[in-house]
Amino acid sequence: MKVGVFLALFGDRTLEQALDYVTKMGIDTVEIGTGNWPGDPHCKPGALLRDGKKLQAFQDTLKKYGVTVSALSCHGNALHPNEEIAKKNHRVQRNTILLCQKLGIERMITFSGCPGGGPGDKTPNWATCAWPPDFLEVLKYQWEEKAIPYWREEAKFAANHGVKICFEAHPGFLVYNPETLLRLRAECGDNIGANFDPSHFFWQGIDPIAAAREMGPAIFHVHAKDTKINPYKTIINGALDTKHYGDVINRSWVFRTVGYGHGEDWWRDFVSTLRAVGYDDVLSIEHEDSLMSQAEGLTKAVQFLQGLVIKESAGAMWWA
Repeated sequence: MKVGVFLALFGDRTLEQALDYVTKMGIDTVEIGTGNWPGDPHCKPGALLRDGKKLQAFQDTLKKYGVTVSALSCHGNALHPNEEIAKKNHRVQRNTILLCQKLGIERMITFSGCPGGGPGDKTPNWATCAWPPDFLEVLKYQWEEKAIPYWREEAKFAANHGVKICFEAHPGFLVYNPETLLRLRAECGDNIGANFDPSHFFWQGIDPIAAAREMGPAIFHVHAKDTKINPYKTIINGALDTKHYGDVINRSWVFRTVGYGHGEDWWRDFVSTLRAVGYDDVLSIEHEDSLMSQAEGLTKAVQFLQGLVIKESAGAMWWA
């Protein structure tokens, strides 16, 4: 197991500046955004695929700092009912897959997407309950007519280029928990798996450790991000919360740096469980803690996880 960083945190810096920063912290593995919601300040796949010199310069920069890339990320909604948005997200996704092949990177991270509730809709419709019965018709349309046909084709395309599709289960999209991810995987093939982010499970009432045991070999990549539940608000309003993430004191939950939502014992158990189910790879830090600066949040996360991984590695050797 090793610690990595999602470079989306450094959208205000060049790739070289970002790599200089993280390597000085002892990080030699990064995840890089290629467009859609992560943005593409460090890697524009279309341009790199068209221009061999730009591609070589990109590779040379990675080599200069001695880093490897755990995944390319293009979190988007290729199922968006607005055709223009869907095409743009799809194009970035396809270029990301092709760039993964060029660079020898086996993992592409995205969202499953969310279609409209039926033909003619202009905005996504996330159905979360079975009644009124309209919602069951929405889900049938979204899964059978949109998601399954689309992702079957994309899974084949990615597999033909030696790339795995890693869905980040996220509320607001069709894949938001283990059950929905495993359903899409069963429908579309084993080339589909998870970018496992425990922070999105905590506030839904899902135990990420139990989820990891359930998903097992479907875990392809892992984000290291924590969530703090506010019991004074959830006891009144529950966990569904549309207030701005910056309104920390009034939200039912907020994203936190690892260790600030759940303690070391929990994270040690989580890392051990990942190993037990067959994942012994990168923990990619995604910093979205609104109570900490970029520098403070990342520094604390790196120190916490590096110490944890060393302890877990020592424990694994002792048991061996």
